[in-house]
Amino acid sequence: MKWDELAREPCSVARSLAVIGDRWTLMILRDVFLGVRRFETFQARLGISRSIVTERLNLLVAEGVLERRPYQDRPVRHEYRLTAKGLDLHPVIMAIVDWGDRHYAGASGPPILRRHKGCGCDFHAVQVCSECGDPVTARDVEARPGPGAAARAALAP
Repeated sequence: MKWDELAREPCSVARSLAVIGDRWTLMILRDVFLGVRRFETFQARLGISRSIVTERLNLLVAEGVLERRPYQDRPVRHEYRLTAKGLDLHPVIMAIVDWGDRHYAGASGPPILRRHKGCGCDFHAVQVCSECGDPVTARDVEARPGPGAAARAALAP
């Protein structure tokens, strides 16, 4: 399977990776969730070339994850804001953060704490069943074909 063919795969992981599966895209998303909005700030924080920042931001805009909003007229400058589709990535980013905090934070602890505005407590990501609310781990899940699997079989030669 080639990288540029991921978007056509009948797999939700592959199609998602086609949009967010590269390290700089994930780092841009991390920064957006931390409140970064402007091109120059992304470039300065990440220390990467303008062309990489441009390419990744353009992809996220084209995929509807971010939207560009003008904040200055002369010259025209834009900031990048999460769309509803982009906000849906929050649990994904939080799961990556939690995994990194558990396995790579070191003895001094996580570099950033996240506080729930509602109760004022620091928290970590927890996956729960959407139906019963119980915590879900890998051992609690079984996979079975979904409606998209039938469509794939119908398209097979």
